[in-house]
Amino acid sequence: LFMFLAGTNYTVIYFGLKGKFSKVWASDEFKAYLLIVFLFTVVVTLVVKTNTGLPWEKSFRDSIFQLVSIITTTGFVSADYTSWSNSLTMLFFVLMFLGASAGSTSGGIKLIRHLVFFKNSFLEFKRILHPRAIVPLKLNGQVVTGRIRTHIIIFLLLYLMLFLIGSIVVSAMGLDFMTAIGAVATSLGNVGPGIGEVGPVDNFAWLSPQIKFTLSILMLLGRLELFTILVLFTPYFWKAN
Repeated sequence: LFMFLAGTNYTVIYFGLKGKFSKVWASDEFKAYLLIVFLFTVVVTLVVKTNTGLPWEKSFRDSIFQLVSIITTTGFVSADYTSWSNSLTMLFFVLMFLGASAGSTSGGIKLIRHLVFFKNSFLEFKRILHPRAIVPLKLNGQVVTGRIRTHIIIFLLLYLMLFLIGSIVVSAMGLDFMTAIGAVATSLGNVGPGIGEVGPVDNFAWLSPQIKFTLSILMLLGRLELFTILVLFTPYFWKAN
């Protein structure tokens, strides 16, 4: 519960404490957050119960704990999710890129960016079918400007580029494919556990100093959300206005 709340936008929590539940439910990001946690909890619980034969209560508890921990980048572990099934291992890997709400304590890309990206993609398909249609992209009842959409798309591309480059670099340093992508994904998102040899029952202690240094840079870039660090390397930033 507390991990879930920590992954919720603090403005939404404030409205909830004030009893303004209409404003809480007006948040598209919060509704998406609830829906994702609910749907994936149901799916993962069913798969865990089927594959492991654990009691329903244990399957549900482990599933929801691990899902919320990964999505909110809290980093706690109560079970080895990589032993549940290969499909669930890849699901948790994908969730490392999700992140919880903007304005929360979580790391990762953040749900609001994913929402804008997918809504924008849907509208582009709609414009192909109806070229003359003028359909604004709205989030929480407000129009999202083209500048914000461009900013988000650039952020997502930079994030993906860093993930690919980081994975290639640590692979060249000796990590196997699964461990490399797991280590880079969890470092960029500041998630905690990864997959492969840095999974939920393993750690990063055995990695070489060079790999640890590389992952530390990725953690810093991911936590500061890329632009804050990258802008320091632009000449314009250092010019006096």
